[in-house]
Amino acid sequence: MNARLAGHVLVEALIAQGVDTVFGVPGESYLAVLDGLHQHRDKIRFIACRQEGGAAFMADAQGKLSGRPGICFVTRGPGAANAAVGLHSAFQDSTPLILCVGQVASAQRDREAFQEVDYRQMFGPGTLGMAKWVGEVHSADRLPEYVARAFHTALQGRPGPVVLALPED
Repeated sequence: MNARLAGHVLVEALIAQGVDTVFGVPGESYLAVLDGLHQHRDKIRFIACRQEGGAAFMADAQGKLSGRPGICFVTRGPGAANAAVGLHSAFQDSTPLILCVGQVASAQRDREAFQEVDYRQMFGPGTLGMAKWVGEVHSADRLPEYVARAFHTALQGRPGPVVLALPED
């Protein structure tokens, strides 16, 4: 059996949802995804941005223009915090957006690892949250399920942003 990197599975799940462009700031917490984007560069474009807030606003604009979720990738901690302004704008404007955030490796969780953040607490959801749903993937086998749920949630009812935290491992 030929093992595939989880980042490649994630990119393939995005392609299956019809995604052809993603925005982000390259970061070490999701290197396997960047590798998957490179491998599938004939089907999906990665627009490298200089700052996470700008990347989130680009994904927000794409969501507004297309009616489909704009996709943004950022690294953990400060990268996610910088993207929060675009996420908040998407929430306020009812724009479908999926923010994929690199997360510390599973074995480092709850140990105050470098730039570790609990994204459910940071982004909501709640009455004053910034996202309709925040999920953290714990098994690579479930990546297509999480991506499908993210799309469904971003588009159902009042459209809006969702966040997927992607552990480094």
